[in-house]
Amino acid sequence: MHCWKCGTEIQLPASSRVLKGDSCPSCDRDLHVCLNCRFYDPTAHNQCSETQAEWVRDKEKANYCDYFEPSKTSRPNPRDKSSQDVKSAFDKLFGD
Repeated sequence: MHCWKCGTEIQLPASSRVLKGDSCPSCDRDLHVCLNCRFYDPTAHNQCSETQAEWVRDKEKANYCDYFEPSKTSRPNPRDKSSQDVKSAFDKLFGD
């Protein structure tokens, strides 16, 4: 599993679960979040491909979803890309 925010690889024993209070050792962000779940899908209804899961407002904050399963793939943080795009546009506008 990788941290949704900084991309740090998190080693989990096969039988271990990610708990609501668990956080990334590098950036201290919550790990039991939608953005770290294998069911997270920005194109699905409620951004979750698990049809029985309840809606979660903030996908970056820890939650109590019973369907949470750590994602095996690393996803880029959508906010990081967006803020980088804004900074690049600003630099082009007011750059040399």
